[in-house]
Amino acid sequence: MVWGGATETGECIRTGPQSCSFGDLQMFSLTPYVVNVTAMNPLGSASRLLPFLLENIIKPDPPEDLRVSPIPGETKKLLLEWSPPGSWPFPQYFPLKYRIRYAQEGGSVTKTIGPYEQTSYTLTGVPPRTLHHIQVAAKDFTDSGEFSAWSLPASGMPWVEP
Repeated sequence: MVWGGATETGECIRTGPQSCSFGDLQMFSLTPYVVNVTAMNPLGSASRLLPFLLENIIKPDPPEDLRVSPIPGETKKLLLEWSPPGSWPFPQYFPLKYRIRYAQEGGSVTKTIGPYEQTSYTLTGVPPRTLHHIQVAAKDFTDSGEFSAWSLPASGMPWVEP
């Protein structure tokens, strides 16, 4: 691996069937890192150098603990609340922004809104007495990298007058 104008070789420690991890990489490096990827099989091998900036490959895990609640007295609103992914380091210093997607039960239209900077949102204009399925995705606040996968779905229905 090459960085900062110097050449250093580091081994990639396997962390899964198709992933590995390097130690001591720095965010916001002015010089791209370069990884030499070599594929080998009985017919031979092929190598390729892949340059990258660390902040361009950021992809958070999905947000966690999505809760959908009716708002008492509000027949067309739902309160959505969630937590940043537990794997995201220091969300108070490195915030995330969030996209929300939702669909009415049995409906064929999915709506996506955002991004929003907070971990809660009041969804308005929701038809009363309808169940809605909702998911949230996260991305680095500075727009680096890409959005996470969607969270596990949560469902809710607006307040129904007793």
